[in-house]
Amino acid sequence: MRDLSLHILDIAENSLSAGSSLVTIDIKAQSDVLTIRICDNGRGMSEYMMERVKSPFVTTRKTRDIGLGIPLFALNCENSGGGLKVTSAPKEGTQILATLGLSHIDRPPLGDIAQTAAVLALTNENADFVLTASRDENKFSFDTRIIKETLGGVPISQPQVSAFIHQYLQEGLKQVFGGKEI
Repeated sequence: MRDLSLHILDIAENSLSAGSSLVTIDIKAQSDVLTIRICDNGRGMSEYMMERVKSPFVTTRKTRDIGLGIPLFALNCENSGGGLKVTSAPKEGTQILATLGLSHIDRPPLGDIAQTAAVLALTNENADFVLTASRDENKFSFDTRIIKETLGGVPISQPQVSAFIHQYLQEGLKQVFGGKEI
């Protein structure tokens, strides 16, 4: 995958496939470490699956026999001086914690997090998403539960709402990261 936002999208899609109704994504750039935490309230994984989740030859999908999402994400983390930790329990959800060297030459760029969050929110109206991004003292939060409550039943996929969400995410993330590619 060319950038980290695609890894985040892949993990979030896996969360939805596991029955999650809430996916939280926390991106934190502090000192020289980039931390990405993705948590869900899906069905979780058994201990057996947890032992095998980083193998590219293991997947729960019925459409193919390999699963490259987590193994490639782990490899990108390790190649940039960090690591990837997965914690999960049946009926309790899953948490992915990725750490990467922020200035490491082999760290993939963060990518278009605003677009990733917008796609997740706008194409999965039956689930909620919380995105928190921070860099040093700057912080931005996006929560579809708040937006849905404010809209009072108006679908978030409605064109004006969709345009607002895209703009809100772009502006908020620009404030946090200063418009710089990280």
